[in-house]
Amino acid sequence: MTRVLVVEDEQHLAEGLRFNLEAEGYKVEIAETGEDALKLVLEDATDFDVVVLDIMLPGIDGFTVAAELRKAGKFLPVLVLTARSRPEDVLKGFEAGADDYLPKPFELPILLARLNGLLRRSNWHRASIGPPRPQPVTNDQFGFAGKTINFNALELHVGDRVLPLTLMEANLLRHLIEHQGRVVSRKQILDQVWGVREDTDTRAIDNFIVRLRKYIEAEPSKPKHVITVRGVGYRFVPNPD
Repeated sequence: MTRVLVVEDEQHLAEGLRFNLEAEGYKVEIAETGEDALKLVLEDATDFDVVVLDIMLPGIDGFTVAAELRKAGKFLPVLVLTARSRPEDVLKGFEAGADDYLPKPFELPILLARLNGLLRRSNWHRASIGPPRPQPVTNDQFGFAGKTINFNALELHVGDRVLPLTLMEANLLRHLIEHQGRVVSRKQILDQVWGVREDTDTRAIDNFIVRLRKYIEAEPSKPKHVITVRGVGYRFVPNPD
């Protein structure tokens, strides 16, 4: 049975989510604070399949919870719920390691669809664990310069290492690869990768690029694959000269 951790301090909303998710066949546990959520996942090692995480919590907030889970190597899917749907908050959630977001108030069918999408990717990940194999370029995998990205499993294989990616990191890499050799603007990334269409600060994208370079570049400070085009955006080069 799929186990869901709901992190929500509004009791009526938490219990409503529990009732509806259990009616759909999920097993649900509730944490009212970020501290309780981290204890369940990190200290008690409770095996959850997905986290539904409110951003506005007493004590540490949802951004911090997501970041601490990723820092501890817990890459279970995280869906954040937020009344703070400003683009800056959405990007902050992605930067902390969230995989998707849903603004409050939300429709239950939309929540279920988002959860199912995240769980499908998680199941692909479990089914794909194993040594990397040489693969041609497909919609699911892409190989370049001795590296293989598995978009379904959210993994980057570099030699003997397997690096987990968040959904947003994988989506950004896919977008850059699909436009390889061409300049991709920061605004294009906001619009087409993250669905943030309002005018907003693009520094979160630069932070993502820094992380991606640490994964794929031999010398992140002297990138050869993800090139900055000053004042515009980035260009992906799979096989630099």
